[in-house]
Amino acid sequence: MIAHRATLDVSRALVHYLARLLHEERRLRGTPTGSRALTPFRQAVMVLRWFRGERDIPKLGRDHRVSRATAYRYLHEGIVALAAQAPDLHEALDRAHAEGLAYVILDGTLIPTDRCAEQTLSVKGEPIDAWYAGKAHTHAGNLQALSAPGGLPLWIGEVEPGSVHDLTAARTHVLGALYLAAAAGLPTLADSGYDGAGIGIHTPIKQPTDNQILSPDNRTYNRLLRALRCLGERGFALLKGRWRTLQHITVSPGRIGDIARAALVLTHFEHNHLRAIH
Repeated sequence: MIAHRATLDVSRALVHYLARLLHEERRLRGTPTGSRALTPFRQAVMVLRWFRGERDIPKLGRDHRVSRATAYRYLHEGIVALAAQAPDLHEALDRAHAEGLAYVILDGTLIPTDRCAEQTLSVKGEPIDAWYAGKAHTHAGNLQALSAPGGLPLWIGEVEPGSVHDLTAARTHVLGALYLAAAAGLPTLADSGYDGAGIGIHTPIKQPTDNQILSPDNRTYNRLLRALRCLGERGFALLKGRWRTLQHITVSPGRIGDIARAALVLTHFEHNHLRAIH
């Protein structure tokens, strides 16, 4: 066997930020000083290694000389501490309005996960696997998010099973607040999957039936909408590319929302977007 050292490609400032959150959590729990196997700083390093894509939690535990159970517990603590710092929907929209954003982008994504046997009924009343996303042909969780025009993700909602359609998930978690935001002058742009979402949610005009073509005005509208949406829809790519654990979740799929919101906080920190929120 050959031993080697690796470099964690995050800033020391980010590690210290997470370590402070973990230290405060220990203080609130009344954890005696020195009673933990890892300091808050070393625990933060372990958590950030996982977010960067080292998904083998038992191996992370061995690297940090803690048991498998302790590694899972430390990881859970880090996720919860970070997710608690994420802005809620109204905070995100209020800030977007205050900063003068012309619009926000609504988008959904599927986060692949290990198989989770949970039955539900389809819209036709037939039993289906709740977490199986037919469009992607994989088990996944459905996340809805809002992004700024430049592509920085602003808010992430609770996870829904992969069988849930984007529009259905949006109606559950975000559309009500978007109607109020649109009435206050902050519209939302979305793709055709949100067709029929309601007033203030701008989606492409669908191609007519019977081999008809869109009018020049409608084609121009669609081109302009795509041009405005394209940068904003890189929000999930930014999250998944940087925090690679989101490319495939191996823990309980019900925790995908907290993990994604924790990754959102890490992204906000790295893009100097966090301090104005908290």
